[in-house]
Amino acid sequence: MRHRRPTALAATATLALTLAPAVPAQADRATPAWVAAGYGGAVSTVDATATAVGLDVLRRGGNAVDAAIAAAATLGVTEPFSAGIGGGGFFVYYDAGTRRVETIDGREAAPAAATSTLFVDPATGRPYAFDEARFSGLSVGVPGTLQTWRAALARWGSRPLSSLLRPAADVADRGFTVDATFRSQVAANAAAFAQFPATAELYLPGGAPPAVGSVQRNPDLADTYRLIARRGVDVFYRGSVAADIVRTVQRPPAESTPDWAYPIRPGALTVGDLARYRVRLPAPTRSEYRGMQVYGMAAPSSGGTAVSEALNIIEKADGPVLHRYLEASALAFADRNRYVGDDTPRRVLRELASEGFARERACLVGDRALPKPVAPGVPDGRYAQCPAGAAPTAAPDRGTSTTNLTVADRWGNVVEYTFTIEATGGNAMVVPGRGFLLNNELTDFNFAPTQGTAADPNLPGPGKRPRSSMSPTIVLRDGRPVLALGSPGGATIITTVLQLLVNRYELGMSLPEAMAAPRASQRNSAEIETEAAFRARYGPQLEALGHRFRAADTAELGAATAIEFRRGGRMIAVAEPSRRGGGAAGVVARAGHR
Repeated sequence: MRHRRPTALAATATLALTLAPAVPAQADRATPAWVAAGYGGAVSTVDATATAVGLDVLRRGGNAVDAAIAAAATLGVTEPFSAGIGGGGFFVYYDAGTRRVETIDGREAAPAAATSTLFVDPATGRPYAFDEARFSGLSVGVPGTLQTWRAALARWGSRPLSSLLRPAADVADRGFTVDATFRSQVAANAAAFAQFPATAELYLPGGAPPAVGSVQRNPDLADTYRLIARRGVDVFYRGSVAADIVRTVQRPPAESTPDWAYPIRPGALTVGDLARYRVRLPAPTRSEYRGMQVYGMAAPSSGGTAVSEALNIIEKADGPVLHRYLEASALAFADRNRYVGDDTPRRVLRELASEGFARERACLVGDRALPKPVAPGVPDGRYAQCPAGAAPTAAPDRGTSTTNLTVADRWGNVVEYTFTIEATGGNAMVVPGRGFLLNNELTDFNFAPTQGTAADPNLPGPGKRPRSSMSPTIVLRDGRPVLALGSPGGATIITTVLQLLVNRYELGMSLPEAMAAPRASQRNSAEIETEAAFRARYGPQLEALGHRFRAADTAELGAATAIEFRRGGRMIAVAEPSRRGGGAAGVVARAGHR
């Protein structure tokens, strides 16, 4: 629907925002609207300013891809510790004209010099501590975000990138008000940020995290956006920005303080690695669920495969819904850890999401919780009744950052986009003079083999992309969208997306109820990570079935966004009511104001 002419619409946003002619003024993030219903297009993000930018693009005749990229660029300003042009992600698109779902893999890639021992200390023969690997040049993969935006616009967009970067550049220049979430993210990284002068200057004014209510500006990022707008994406991959990225990685601009525990190691990223990077266009994962078709990302994301497998198991197993949800999650994670990586053959991914494999796995779900960790299955196309599995295996579970947005336009096109710099704050290095943080995405690789005598699918390698849990998901019925959703949260992304689907379609909650409901994340471990409200509400019943719980590593699991599609073009956009400070959802025309 890229070239379709816009029609006149009553353009009324549901957010309480004052919109300037070219860019929305900053929204009050303290009191965003997290549910919006109406027509003409919708946007949901974790940030009110980004949502307002996306809505403004839609009102001015842009399509879903245009609005998604403008909002994403704005999140690079207002959510810089979760995503930005120094990272990568996965872009899922539904085209209303063709009724097809297509995807872009913009995941970061390892440099050509990477080997399977990238994170093994040659002096000791043992893997580095996680923070030693993270806060270094070793952890930086070739960013894919800008190439994702260029590819999406070339295929489906209707506006040039230059115009879509302008609102974000203006926000970076003008600044935005620091809220408690932003300050807490700086505070959690303050010791690491202090090692790098460019980072400290931007995010530790006076040597401390910025005060709540202060104005955060980033003129260097504004200049970088405007440079890319003038000269194109190639300036990032082949030009002066590329040279600055490589210099930062190879010679980390650090002034290590005496209390810093690790040497800040250089990486091997080169200008050639940046110049060689290309996005991929894999076919989406697809599975049937309750008469609907669930589409997601294929490897190196494990999200589409794991969500599909778990939904298949939930449909085929017996017992209470939340018991089936937790057991299916554990089984899907066992298989994800064993089989999914950048090089996984597509036939294996298809088998993991197949009905036959799900039946074989579902027969293991009984009246009581399985002992954890459970063993992986064998997705070989020859399925027996409850065969004995292999020995259980484990994989690291790191990273809780990332961001997600959901956008739909008046023509019915839909974007679900999850993108990241990996951990909150990435590798803590702001590229001097450029204003953006670099990713630590390569720490999503396993540092050492995790599969015993079997091949590990997620070890580093030259040009390889680390396994991800990102799960941007679009659900269709009869070729038309029903629901689009996604979330940040490291490995808890998979369970957050899965639980939202379970809440909506198994428990019959409305979409706002499904979003607000307390969460639990079973990732094939003896204890289930839960929010306190989940333990209070469901703990006794599930403990009686043998499930064991622990508090979440953070106070909350996920920070999702979603849009549900109703008859007559009506959309319900939903963001988080409180997690990560609350999100922001808006529609172009409110219900009753068409």
